[in-house]
Amino acid sequence: MIINDDQITRIRTRFEKLAWTLDERMRRLFAAAEASTLGRGGIAKVAQATGVSRRAIYVGLEELEAEKLHFESPSNRIRKAGAGRKSIIETDSGVKAALEKLVEPTTRGDPESPLRWTCKSLRTLADELTNNGHPISYPKVGDLLRELGYSLQANRKMLEGTDHPDRNAQFEFISDQTKQRLAVGNPVISVDTKKKELVGAYKNNGTTWQPEGKPELVKVHDFIDKELGRANPYGVYDIGSNTGWVSVGTDHDTASFAVETIRRWWNTMGKKRYPDASELMITADGGGSNGSRVRLWKLELQQLADEINIPIHISHLPPGTSKWNKIEHRLFSHISMNWRGQPLISHEVIVNLIAGTTTRKGLKVHAELDNSEYPSGIKVSDDEFEKIRITRNEFHGEWNYKIDPNSS
Repeated sequence: MIINDDQITRIRTRFEKLAWTLDERMRRLFAAAEASTLGRGGIAKVAQATGVSRRAIYVGLEELEAEKLHFESPSNRIRKAGAGRKSIIETDSGVKAALEKLVEPTTRGDPESPLRWTCKSLRTLADELTNNGHPISYPKVGDLLRELGYSLQANRKMLEGTDHPDRNAQFEFISDQTKQRLAVGNPVISVDTKKKELVGAYKNNGTTWQPEGKPELVKVHDFIDKELGRANPYGVYDIGSNTGWVSVGTDHDTASFAVETIRRWWNTMGKKRYPDASELMITADGGGSNGSRVRLWKLELQQLADEINIPIHISHLPPGTSKWNKIEHRLFSHISMNWRGQPLISHEVIVNLIAGTTTRKGLKVHAELDNSEYPSGIKVSDDEFEKIRITRNEFHGEWNYKIDPNSS
């Protein structure tokens, strides 16, 4: 702790105002108390300000410690044992039970609970207890809650819904299939849509280095800019090469947009890296534009398979496990860290920030803007769907399937 001249001056002023009331012992105790609050170097500074010797201050510190222990002993009470106002627990034995009934988690779904539709602040709880015949102040409610083992808690994202019984088996299946294809030089990609972002001078979570006192100013309210709209980043992460491709869309996030991104990755990066590929494997979430039940996703993949003339094997992650998709923690998380604290003022800025994302393990990312229109609500007829050359795996064919090109 740095002790400045102002602190020394304030100590000297306090000492001079009280000096006429202090005897020798009280002088050294005063000096010792001041020194104990200053930390390292405090004794020397207090001695300078008060004129009390360092040795006397050391003695005072020892006396303060001894007096503290003596004061805390039961024999040094000012009041008689049992004197003073009685604790509310002694005067109202039912108040704890009444309080716990109000705040216990089971009341959240009980329409008869008096606080079912209210915020359970300390004041609200105190008012409710008082109305029920347990007069109490709101600070005392806080004390009782702590005694009952309650504390202020924020929500924590941990629940993923009910686990599917074959959740682990599907993970093992995807892992085995991935290893087999990488071993023979076939590409395996993880795909997904990153969180949609407002484009404009809006707050972006995180901090970045700026001149002191000069933060970048952004809008107070996050109302969408009708001209700039939103950005829909859809990514492709190549597991074998630790590279990524992100298309920043300006229209709807549809299956057509998702597959177009995969097409652009293949034509620009994929076929160059895997010229002898005999199959493409895609791992994806079970929902969204690349969901396992989306007919348009499968129809668009059929068209892509026809173009690249190799089969496409798709494996979806089990329900509620999207955070385990490799693209989330190997690509998207690093993009978020790279642009933290940076207002995404234009689509071009978003593209550049994504493309500038790297890691110590050598991640490289290509990003580009996709201004094409991808209308939502397109329906795939039964006739169109029946023409898709889809072969479902014996193990969860709804999650694992292959689409063969029509030329084969």
